Amino acid sequence: MELSARIFVAGHRGLVGRAIVRRLQALGATNLLLRSRSELDLTDAQVTRRFFDEEKPEYVFMAAARVGGIAANNRYPADFIRDNLLIQTHVIDSAHRAQVKKLLFLGSSCIYPKFAPQPIPESALLTGALEATNDAYAVAKIAGIQMCQSYHKQHGMRAISLMPTNLYGPFDNFDLENSHVLPALIRKFHEAKVRGAKAVEIWGSGSPRREFLFVDDLADASIFLMNGYESPEIVNVGVGDDVTIAELAALVQRVVGFEGELTFDRSRPDGTPRKLLDVSRLSSLGWRAKTELAQGVAATYEWYRLNGAAE
Repeated sequence: MELSARIFVAGHRGLVGRAIVRRLQALGATNLLLRSRSELDLTDAQVTRRFFDEEKPEYVFMAAARVGGIAANNRYPADFIRDNLLIQTHVIDSAHRAQVKKLLFLGSSCIYPKFAPQPIPESALLTGALEATNDAYAVAKIAGIQMCQSYHKQHGMRAISLMPTNLYGPFDNFDLENSHVLPALIRKFHEAKVRGAKAVEIWGSGSPRREFLFVDDLADASIFLMNGYESPEIVNVGVGDDVTIAELAALVQRVVGFEGELTFDRSRPDGTPRKLLDVSRLSSLGWRAKTELAQGVAATYEWYRLNGAAE
């Protein structure tokens, strides 16, 4: 990928999109195509097609999506499946018609079967029932992967699909109703510390195991694979290690400096029991994550404290 090329980062204001833009700019990219949702509605086929026809991007990082945690997926399944199907269909088809040189699509580890073998190999996709709390989102993302593979098979389109694990970092969503677990914990502990609360309640039992990848590492992996991976077969992107939610909560508690107690609301859903990716395919290509969890949590909390806590 030439750094002088016209590079479209779809969803550049989201967690992943911002990180990809930061990484591209650090590398010296000089011709980024960036549009906000108000400037470019990717759920509109004609608007999306016109953008590709007029701007002629050469490379596409597909980071635009409707995302959220367990609560949001449970509450708005129709929105999740509709918006994601529309966005990815319009972008992938428009990219093909505009003859882009290469497209990178982002799936998610949460679209693997609920009881997939651990660590989860790429071959586990579509081998079992999905997690019920996010099945609408999962079906949409699986369709996006299949679309990339189908356009490659029928049209020779250069399209690759990544399967990142749970992400976190600066510009994450810290809304307690719609966020993922790590940013939600950061906000809970910070606000409890400010209030002088005696305890913080954690959703679920604390026993599920999760893997967490700092978003800047995903951005680095995305550019690495855009430059050196051509297969339509999906690639897991993770760190190859996991922690329990209880262990994660204790880590966030230490980083934030909250001195109260932890309690667990077992009436809340746990979701998938474990979700650890097999990253051997990516490791064999020569890439590994660089950011330790404690380091990444500290950086994310510092960003939240300076930029998001007041909101």
